[in-house]
Amino acid sequence: MIALDHSPVPAVVLVVEDDMLLRMRAVDMVEDAGYTSVEAMDADQAVAILESRSDIALLFTDIQMPGSMDGLGLARSVHERWPPIKIILVSGQLKPTSVDIPANSRFFGKPLEGQAMIAQIQNMIRHV
Repeated sequence: MIALDHSPVPAVVLVVEDDMLLRMRAVDMVEDAGYTSVEAMDADQAVAILESRSDIALLFTDIQMPGSMDGLGLARSVHERWPPIKIILVSGQLKPTSVDIPANSRFFGKPLEGQAMIAQIQNMIRHV
């Protein structure tokens, strides 16, 4: 008799960060939180991923990025097109006001504190 694995599939987090080392650190936090990560280097690549997948639970994006839109633009676009996706915005230089970020999104300044980020990711995904 074959035993079926009924363990839940881990939620997927889309990490958007143009700096490779910072993206790797964010991916480590996502995976330490118990989730699967998908990586993008800019908003255009992130939108292409979102258009091709239906399993993204959370967007983790830097604000300052090259490309057709920055992280705030990406967050607004994701909030409009895929409202169930939770959003975490991060930046080492900008501090957006609550008016600038979509409802139910969170902002964190860099450098990121690992345990706090892991807890926030877990909390936001649990309340999808």
